[in-house]
Amino acid sequence: MTPLEACREIRPDLVVVGPEDPLIAGLADELAAAGFAVFGPRAEYARLEGSKAWSKALMLEAGVPTARSGTFHVFDFAKLFAADLYASGGSAVVKASGPALGKGAVVCSTYEEAEETLAAMLVDGEFGEAGSTVVVEEFLPGREFSLLTICSDQGFVSLPVAQDHKRALDGDRGPNTGGMGTASPVSWVSADLIARTEAEVVAPILAKMPGYRGVLFSGLMVVDDRPYCLEYNVRFGDPETQTVVRRLGPGFAELLLAAARGEALPVPTVSELSAVTVVLASGGYPGSYAKGYEIRIPASFSPEVVVFQAGTRLDAGRLVTSGGRVLGVSALGVDLAASRSAAYAAADAIEFEGKFCRRDIGRRAGV
Repeated sequence: MTPLEACREIRPDLVVVGPEDPLIAGLADELAAAGFAVFGPRAEYARLEGSKAWSKALMLEAGVPTARSGTFHVFDFAKLFAADLYASGGSAVVKASGPALGKGAVVCSTYEEAEETLAAMLVDGEFGEAGSTVVVEEFLPGREFSLLTICSDQGFVSLPVAQDHKRALDGDRGPNTGGMGTASPVSWVSADLIARTEAEVVAPILAKMPGYRGVLFSGLMVVDDRPYCLEYNVRFGDPETQTVVRRLGPGFAELLLAAARGEALPVPTVSELSAVTVVLASGGYPGSYAKGYEIRIPASFSPEVVVFQAGTRLDAGRLVTSGGRVLGVSALGVDLAASRSAAYAAADAIEFEGKFCRRDIGRRAGV
């Protein structure tokens, strides 16, 4: 059964398109044309995530602050641009232009690493079509946070800020991943910084996309108190969303429905509690990893804990691993220390072969 057929059978009041691939393929357009209220941008605007090259070009056109970059199809030209970045005392981030499941951005500490990454994408084709075009970007040192903004024809409303932890290992070491955990609130992100981000990063890009209905996910780096956009996503990314939704009270569903209809947006209730989500990953992630290991989860947890399933499947009645990021263990607390403690206590009680996680999720959010 196709999504359109399912919607015609169920007749939902609201359809929220979750993953990026269906949005890029035009599912929101198809469902909206059939008369359904759809939360998610049309394919024309989903290119914001589907093509980093197109997204970068639109950022420059809109005047959004972002890192200096170049877009390339040819290895030798990309190599020259990267060499110039290192020669001027900087370093590079190499990004596959197409969607790569959160693993298409490689932070390269040396020119040799950048050259090797460019060869893997443009010469060896290790990222497939997603890596046939690359964006080589100047690395920006600073503090990172994520802002999820609900957008309608009549304005936008930002949700509570979260801080992601992209590197695989403690202390922001190891390769980039789709995210190893998040925390909210982020004490160093002030109301003034959020307002500046909305004015300089959110509003200008939305002005280039009239009629954008859905969530705009802004990945941000703060350098000298100014927010720079690293990338946009067009859907609720995890694990940020897993943390943010824990802090939302009544009104969230109404907010999404209003956005899907292009109406004025209500402001959802936000809890004063803190939230931390710890990702439990398969050994070897974000590289190669084995699947099919049985997951053993206690029958119950304390009320503040929720376990989100990600890379799992049922195999003859057993819950087993089926992806790199297996579970998101999320906990609420009166402050970040309490939510971290509860999240890690629950994470440690879950067992599967090869399980690993970062042990420092949320520590930077409170300072």
